[in-house]
Amino acid sequence: MDADVKRNFKALVDQGHPVGEVTAVNSFLVEVRGLQPVNIHALVVFEDGTKGFVHHVLEERVLILHMGSHPAKLGALVVVQHNELLAKVGKNFVGRVISVTGEPLDGQGPVSAADAWRVFNEAPPIYAREMLEKQLETGVMSIDTLYPLVRGQRMAMLGESKSGKTTLATQIAINQRDTDQVVVYVMIAKRRSDVDILLTRLRDNKALDKAIVIVSSIFESLVLSYLAPYVGCTLAEYLWQKEGIDTLIVYDDLTTHAQALREISLLSGTSPGRDSYPGNIFHAHSSLLERAGRLKANHHCLTALPLVTADGGDITSFLPTNIMSITDGQWILDMKVFREGVRPALNTGLSVTRVGTRGYNDRQKDQNSALLKGLAAYEQAQEFSHFGAELADSAKADIIRGSWIKQAYTQIPGETYNLNAQQLIIGAILESPTSIAMDVMALKKKAAELAKGIKAEEDFNTVKAQLTQQLPAAPAVPTATAAAAAAEPEPAKEAAAK
Repeated sequence: MDADVKRNFKALVDQGHPVGEVTAVNSFLVEVRGLQPVNIHALVVFEDGTKGFVHHVLEERVLILHMGSHPAKLGALVVVQHNELLAKVGKNFVGRVISVTGEPLDGQGPVSAADAWRVFNEAPPIYAREMLEKQLETGVMSIDTLYPLVRGQRMAMLGESKSGKTTLATQIAINQRDTDQVVVYVMIAKRRSDVDILLTRLRDNKALDKAIVIVSSIFESLVLSYLAPYVGCTLAEYLWQKEGIDTLIVYDDLTTHAQALREISLLSGTSPGRDSYPGNIFHAHSSLLERAGRLKANHHCLTALPLVTADGGDITSFLPTNIMSITDGQWILDMKVFREGVRPALNTGLSVTRVGTRGYNDRQKDQNSALLKGLAAYEQAQEFSHFGAELADSAKADIIRGSWIKQAYTQIPGETYNLNAQQLIIGAILESPTSIAMDVMALKKKAAELAKGIKAEEDFNTVKAQLTQQLPAAPAVPTATAAAAAAEPEPAKEAAAK
């Protein structure tokens, strides 16, 4: 045993901290006799220097979740180190990739922590909060123009596996590189390949310097997977409450977290509830997500973005409905939309934001209303076109304009647009006659370039007029065939060409 570990352990015992003996070991679940009095979530140290925390306090024994990489030994001694489970926090973690225990994983040396905060902290009370009002720029046009996010909001992202949840969350994280926000990205029980893809995208887009990535591997203990979102939230809270930095935290994903908690609960003998989840699964997630918001003391915000997997696209199952009842809205990613070639595959009929439009100006509100009507008309016209009958001119126009909107909403990872560029693009699509052949990709590039010249609100109309003059004006024949072809997604067109 390392001399320092032995010395530190003895010092805790000599200080009179409660001591217990390991009487049973079941993987990461350790049963200890003694160790009284002790609190739930108290941090304990084993003789070999590994740590754990108290999960249950029973009459004659205590159940501890062991965080070490190797099982604890029978007969080993355990001593209480702190009455609360603590996590290292500080501004020096920004730009780093760390483990759940705060150890660096990026090969850039140790991280100097400024303090240690409670992992299971309480959410700020209502009287300490204030109303949300500033829009969080995601850079993703379909979100910012239809179902926006304001700073301090809790927005769930639901969808099947491989529907693009992580890709969309990465796009949002990348867009924060040019803002005053810091991103805390929590990866829960992920494969090494998934971690590498995320880090590569963040580095390639120069977004890692404004982010903290907390990694919990699928090969690590379930205890670390369970703790990962709480540790990430503690780091985000420090930046938000202590340093006065607006922070966005992404939980990728809470389905894996719930499964880890379910396994821990079943092994510890907790009576199972619906879908074998423990009875406190709702509290486990609500106590986490309610820690986000906007503080009255410093007017800064913590925004939470939990990802949830809906098996088979069933958003009415137990876990998705739990999360939706906690959050302030949800983005639904649909595999049907995904197969049409639209990225992100946002379902515009099921998604909703409850407070996001508070950050809109009058122009954005008008565009939001027109977009929702335009997409509804497009879907209706598409249904009529399937019957093969001749469409009315208004239906043809709806299909053409709807296809322009769909093309504008398709963005690859790393492709983001600021709010001014988005409003220019949407304004051009909504106001241009459908008799022209619009090159939407060229429009997006031109709008992004011209938007750089908007320094104040009064510059918008001038730049908008410049963009209108440069739109392609080649006449198009608005036949039903042409309208249907315009609505056909790009992948299908490429396949037909081949």
